Amino acid sequence: MAGVSSELRVLIVDDDALVRAGLSMMLDGVHGIVVVGQAADGDEVSAAADLHVPDVVLMDLRMPRVDGITATRRLRGRHDPPEVIVLTTFDTDENILHALRAGAGGFLLKDTPPAEIVTAVRRVAAGEPILSPQVTRRLMDRAATQADAFERAQAALAALSPRENEVVLAVARGRSNAEIAAELFMSVATVKAHVSSVLTKLDLDNRTQIALLAHDAGLA
Repeated sequence: MAGVSSELRVLIVDDDALVRAGLSMMLDGVHGIVVVGQAADGDEVSAAADLHVPDVVLMDLRMPRVDGITATRRLRGRHDPPEVIVLTTFDTDENILHALRAGAGGFLLKDTPPAEIVTAVRRVAAGEPILSPQVTRRLMDRAATQADAFERAQAALAALSPRENEVVLAVARGRSNAEIAAELFMSVATVKAHVSSVLTKLDLDNRTQIALLAHDAGLA
């Protein structure tokens, strides 16, 4: 969303009053940016957006009543929504991915230098997604790890017979031995034998590990 004036309108959402004050002082001193409002919790965001019509929302993640990911999803579901930059101390893979899936246009850590936060506000307002270097590295590492796990899982399953792969898929879907026997038209004893063979061939300890391997291979 782009404002009709030359100034970018920013709403700050954080349950820490000192953080809100610090960000407000920093941004209000920047030419072309004006802080139009603040909110102390995610449940205040919709009303604040209605009142202040921001171009960009700086959104904390951890708040007492409604978290930043939920608030971001609600904002991005509005007609002509503001852009959202998540600004947080929590950079776990899950937080990053959930925020981006909720529609956040940026993800920055709170120790990001002020000049970079200002740049992020301007870039995200212009429709250009931005991630802090630490976040970019985490996503790259995660992608590389997932790719490696996928290749390893695919190679492992290639060593199994077609029937054993069918059993692996059924195990991954949470089926019991009796249910697998009914689905694949074999005896329970035969199912147990296939499961035992899979565990031995793949050097696994239990059915949970079979299910995880199938997940890594993209089968479940």
